[in-house]
Amino acid sequence: MKHPPFYKNKAVISISIITLITGIITAQNILLSDFGFETQMHSFYNNYLIFKNSFFHLWSNENLYVLYPEVQVDLFKYSPTFALLFAPLSLLPNFLGLFLWNVINALVFFAVWKIPFPKTQNKLWIMAFLLIEYVTNIQSSQSNGLMAGLMILTYVFLEKKNILLATLMVVLSIYLKLFGFVAFALFLFYPDKLKAVGYSIFWFVVLFFIPLLIISPDQLIQQYQNWLEMLMADKAVSYSPSVMGWFTSWFSFTPSATSLTLSGIIIFLLPFIKIKSYTNPIFKQLILSSVLMWVVLFNHKAESPTFIISVAGVAIWFFSQNRNTLNTILLFLVLILTQFSPTDLFPSSIRSTYFIPYVIKVFPVILVWIKLIYDTLLIPVEEKTNA
Repeated sequence: MKHPPFYKNKAVISISIITLITGIITAQNILLSDFGFETQMHSFYNNYLIFKNSFFHLWSNENLYVLYPEVQVDLFKYSPTFALLFAPLSLLPNFLGLFLWNVINALVFFAVWKIPFPKTQNKLWIMAFLLIEYVTNIQSSQSNGLMAGLMILTYVFLEKKNILLATLMVVLSIYLKLFGFVAFALFLFYPDKLKAVGYSIFWFVVLFFIPLLIISPDQLIQQYQNWLEMLMADKAVSYSPSVMGWFTSWFSFTPSATSLTLSGIIIFLLPFIKIKSYTNPIFKQLILSSVLMWVVLFNHKAESPTFIISVAGVAIWFFSQNRNTLNTILLFLVLILTQFSPTDLFPSSIRSTYFIPYVIKVFPVILVWIKLIYDTLLIPVEEKTNA
């Protein structure tokens, strides 16, 4: 089969555009911070500095989970494993390290490209739809693009029957952010479940102990104890763009985090009663979409950059099915109210008076997730994905 020249290859063109955008945003963050356009040092890429410094704190056997105001703003909230794996970037100059970190977060685009859609056009539309949220994510040097990519690749490798790599992806996501655990739900649709359990245990053990390359067992145990204490102290409910924030801001009603999460789990699991649909490609892609949306909707600590995960779920949901008017309307609501609402497309007065206090960003995603559950339960699912 003859391949088109590189300048006509859609994958090469897409990757080149994303890399160019990544370089521009990285340069902007470095320059704005170095010229002191914000009140706190390096706050344009403060999250990257938190990740970078975590390796040196681990190396020096310092508590990873306390404030270091002299070098960064806010706490490190990830695992000791993440701190070690960040070592290659920590040793680089800030501009190069930040650029590569942002490129790593473009994993979400690579993962989308690997989804088995019948036509390349669907992948291109999803990548285009994600671009705004990707920019939002890397403007704050967050890890959510990487997180979304790992969760989608879990599904991709399951489709390829590569259980070893599928389990590696999901376990890596858990060591990045604990809510990656929800992606284990995808394994119900595939054979070799015992093998998946064995590989998962293997990766959990390997990644748990890998910091022993630079610290002692006692030091590692202490770091995990510190992490647990920090997480326990961080349980206070915040009214972020999430289902919790939506209930609070719209209805002046704050349900308990436990009851809300349990309700979300029950609704999430409803489609799993359709055992005969487990081999259906559309059904599996819809469940992948549900996973990506759920981990943001029911995360009361969600932030605006987190939404690249849920918006990836929205895009996969839309382009996995045949088009219809209601789905198209919902997609445009997500585009306008979720993706554009934090931008200068709307006057700051509207954003501060309505969009932020009423967590408008999350509302269209809630509607899509409800429609997705409806799709999996009541709409006959065709045997082929939408072309």
